[in-house]
Amino acid sequence: MSGVRDGVRDMTVAAAFAGMRRVAPVVFRAACPDCRGNFELNAGALRLAIGASSRTTFYSFTCPECDVTVRKPAGERVVELLTGGGVRTLRLAGPA
Repeated sequence: MSGVRDGVRDMTVAAAFAGMRRVAPVVFRAACPDCRGNFELNAGALRLAIGASSRTTFYSFTCPECDVTVRKPAGERVVELLTGGGVRTLRLAGPA
């Protein structure tokens, strides 16, 4: 059922998504300070914690080479890239 209503053309879901191509998954480059390994991680392998200040905002992951948990500070740009790439985010409560 397609037509024009209030100057806006109706469109089916199939028509709206026709021509869209599959999007490549986002990967992030990371390094482990323990084993010095360099690798790529998908968004599901990372966690972002946003605290009340830059000192309490960080991201973490488990090194795929040595299995150690790595925690690194996350500035504004890193937060922007990780959230935009679909990394799961936890907002930490500030002081009461």
